[in-house]
Amino acid sequence: MNRQLRWLPYLFAAGAVLWLVELTRFAAYLVAPAGREVLKQALIDGGITRNLDATLTTESVLIFFLGTAAVVLHATAYYGLKRLRVWGWITAVIVSSGWSLVIVGIPILVLLLRRSTREAYGLT
Repeated sequence: MNRQLRWLPYLFAAGAVLWLVELTRFAAYLVAPAGREVLKQALIDGGITRNLDATLTTESVLIFFLGTAAVVLHATAYYGLKRLRVWGWITAVIVSSGWSLVIVGIPILVLLLRRSTREAYGLT
């Protein structure tokens, strides 16, 4: 593996850990009665006044689904990049494209799309 690419898998592992921490924090909010009240108040402040419990449940399921998907994508990118697999590179591009929506992933996406990086993963 190219020396410049050795750190790349660990960046995606750090992303998986970040999302696991965020999911844990959100679960702690849901479990604690005071945390649930804060979340309900945020919904009320957002204009939701009817079916507050159903809305909170739906939103919580959605957050856990998206968070779990983010963890799985980051972990898949980590293991795929570590083993120099094409599917690891593809997953890393998908994850970086998602992160590019918040600007953080643009430099990583540029690195992944370079010819030398594609060649390292057997794509060119």
